[in-house]
Amino acid sequence: MDRQKYADALKKQLEPNIYNHSLALEACMAGLYEYFAQNNQLTNEPITKEEWMLAGLLHDIDFSGEFKPTHPQKTLEALAKYDLTISETVHNIIKSHAPDLTGRKPQNKAEWSIFCADSLTGLIMAVAFVYPSRKLADVKLSSVLKRLLKEPKFAAGTRREEIKMCTNPEGLNLSVEKFVEICLNSMKSIAGEIGL
Repeated sequence: MDRQKYADALKKQLEPNIYNHSLALEACMAGLYEYFAQNNQLTNEPITKEEWMLAGLLHDIDFSGEFKPTHPQKTLEALAKYDLTISETVHNIIKSHAPDLTGRKPQNKAEWSIFCADSLTGLIMAVAFVYPSRKLADVKLSSVLKRLLKEPKFAAGTRREEIKMCTNPEGLNLSVEKFVEICLNSMKSIAGEIGL
C-alpha cells in the first residue's frame, strides 16, 4: 500500500484545513492502535495499523466539490478519480465515523476510534490557536480537557458527546482523559506537517 499516492490524491481533492484535519486523524488512529496493541486489546481484531491509519487519512476525501453534499457516502467515487481503491475493511471504518449518514454503527475498536476522535482533532487544533505561540507543543492536556468538559461554547461545533463515548465499555473503554491524552500526543508528533 503506497500511502503517498493516497496522500497526494487527498491534497488535490481537499482544501488545506480539511487536509490537515485528515493528517491529524490519521495520527490519532496510529496512536490509538499503538495504545491498544501495547495493552493486548486487539487480539480478536485482525485490522492492521496501516488500515486504521488509512481510514483516518481518507475519511473526508469526499468532503469537497461535487461529492460534498453526499459526504461520506462517495468515498469510493472520490478515490476512483485518482485510480485508487481501498479494502472493504477500510471503507467500513470510514463509514463508521458518521453513522447517522451511512447507517454503519461502530463495531470494533478501529471504528469506535475514528468515531470518537474525528471531532476531537478540531478541538485540539482550536486550543492550539488560542495559545500565543499557536503551537501544539505548548498545549497542555488540562487545557483541552477544560475546554472539552467545561466550556461548551468554545469550538461550539465540536461533537462533545461523541468524544465522550470513548468511555463506552463495549467500544474503547477509555477514560476521557486517557483518550484525549493519546490523541493530543499523536497530533504533537506531526505538528510540523499540519502547521502547528
